[in-house]
Amino acid sequence: MIVWIGAALGVAFGIYQAKRRGGKGLDMAQYGAVYGIAFAIAALILNILIIRMMMG
Repeated sequence: MIVWIGAALGVAFGIYQAKRRGGKGLDMAQYGAVYGIAFAIAALILNILIIRMMMG
């Protein structure tokens, strides 16, 4: 669940960054994809750390 939320936030943040820099539609798609993947990986690592801490 955390990974999907991270990916969605990454996509939204990437689109925002592309719009702020004056990008067109394909720029927004590329930024959204890259940020979505990066945020999903970060959320996956965070998820693994949380699970390992809970396991003891």
